Amino acid sequence: MIQLKSKYITVSLLLIGMGICAQNPVIQTHFTPDPAPMVYKDKMYVYTGDDQNGFDFYTMTKWRVFSSNDMVNWTDHGSPISLESFSWARDRAWAAQCVERNGKFYWYICVQTVDNNLAVGVAVSDSPTGPFKDALGKPLVTTGTWDNIDPTVFIDDDVQAYLYWGNSKLFYVKLNKDMVSYEGKITEIPQSVEAFGGLRVPAKSDQVLQKQEQYKDVYVEGPWLYKRNKQYYMMYAGMTGRSESLSYSTSNSPTGPWKYQGKIMTDQPTNSFTNHGGIVDFRGKSYLFYHTGLLPGAGSYGRSTAIEEFKYNADGSIPNILMTKEGVNPIATLNPYQKNEAETIAWSEKCSTSENKKNGVYVSEIRTGGYIKVRSVDFGTKGASEFSASVAAGLDGGILEVRLDQLDGNKIAEIEIPRTGGWEEFKTLTSKISESVSGVHDVYFVFKGKNISAGRKLFNFDYWSFKKK
Repeated sequence: MIQLKSKYITVSLLLIGMGICAQNPVIQTHFTPDPAPMVYKDKMYVYTGDDQNGFDFYTMTKWRVFSSNDMVNWTDHGSPISLESFSWARDRAWAAQCVERNGKFYWYICVQTVDNNLAVGVAVSDSPTGPFKDALGKPLVTTGTWDNIDPTVFIDDDVQAYLYWGNSKLFYVKLNKDMVSYEGKITEIPQSVEAFGGLRVPAKSDQVLQKQEQYKDVYVEGPWLYKRNKQYYMMYAGMTGRSESLSYSTSNSPTGPWKYQGKIMTDQPTNSFTNHGGIVDFRGKSYLFYHTGLLPGAGSYGRSTAIEEFKYNADGSIPNILMTKEGVNPIATLNPYQKNEAETIAWSEKCSTSENKKNGVYVSEIRTGGYIKVRSVDFGTKGASEFSASVAAGLDGGILEVRLDQLDGNKIAEIEIPRTGGWEEFKTLTSKISESVSGVHDVYFVFKGKNISAGRKLFNFDYWSFKKK
């Protein structure tokens, strides 16, 4: 009991200080479970789900994609696919992964079908951010069961592609070169203590749960297959007691046999029963993507993407990775003298994002007391003379302040936002820089009302830039 209280105290402390120096979870405008990272042309992309918090079960109807050049400022590219994208989908969007092959992007998803089972489908695009469309008009994998969730896809050095998936059971097929079909039978990977650290025991009572805790681990869901130094790694969500941990096995072949190696992330105050993620290398660093329920008002049915950097041990094994609120450090700087999307965000409060055909994604639902933080902005040696922002307001829109390094830091610009003719009628407004600014800074866009009812929407925010001196 003392140990349990200690976990909840830790969660509470994480939440209290979250907005001060936090980077995790990396997306705050939406709930973003089941992150699947992908590196393409020296940019990191992450494909996520979209939890609809407030329900008593996992409820998703769409998927989202974000990108980053620096690992801390993430650009929201909206929701390129949803349940409506698949004519054969009935309900329940689940975890997904996108991979690139020969300039095409294949996004493998799973949904509840019209015959009330789960199936894996695939959408295709010429761009990592879409638009995507259903590649087949029917499921890629359907077996009439609820085992078909959480697809992971891997293309080996010999260009053979593999699709793994599974709920409690683990399956795979070899994909054809077209990435939307397969030949041969579906193969089930045998569960064993040697392969995945434990055997699944149905949790029907507290007595069974206590017995289950005697096992070191057990495969549940969320497989993630990748290769490093001729070694194949299978990370997965394993059951340990009453919640999931991230564990992994290795093999000399992409199809096994697998050998259990241990836990990666376990016994952490994630405020979520599940965990699911991916591992990827980017610019010489290794990152673990995972999800937590640690945003305010969240939990097991409102999960969000988080990231930790780690280093492999000398023998190639993965160390135990601790969840942190600080997350990762920037690996590049942001150029303020170009057009920057307002939805490129390191941390935000009291705002969300929306999208339309004309403007794409923009920051919306802005409220008094909210803000956007952008990290590691490099103003250079000469500095800036002017700040511009594209904003829209159907009513008097309040004030947009620009501050440096902290929420109440030096104010270098301020724009009072009038009515622009509608909430999606964007106009570019400009402010002179009030004091000299140069070098690298965190920039805060602070939202304030002026004679505006508390809680009322202020304005929408599309993009911003600075002008060099």
